[in-house]
Amino acid sequence: MKQMTATEFSTLLLSEAPPVMIDVRESHELVHGMIEGAMHIPMNEIPARLEELGPYQNKTVAIICRSGKRSAQVGQFLEHVGFNDVINLDGGMNGWAVDVDTTMSTY
Repeated sequence: MKQMTATEFSTLLLSEAPPVMIDVRESHELVHGMIEGAMHIPMNEIPARLEELGPYQNKTVAIICRSGKRSAQVGQFLEHVGFNDVINLDGGMNGWAVDVDTTMSTY
């Protein structure tokens, strides 16, 4: 699994082939902001919703949480079940709020 800082990730989002983004935070955390275009699937729902994620198995998939810890766990799980190109947003949304979109809050 690749690790990317918020700054590196923001550059990737501007590329011709941006990743599929999955925000694995809990619903109540989304009030702090969300990266535009990300789909929300709470961490505990990932195993039950693998079929829904199947079309992305051979695409670049970026996993996002608050700090990068939960997303790293989800990323490892997705690699274990056959996802080929997984990115963890190192520092999570808190890093994003500090380095990329300062209108978002950290928590």
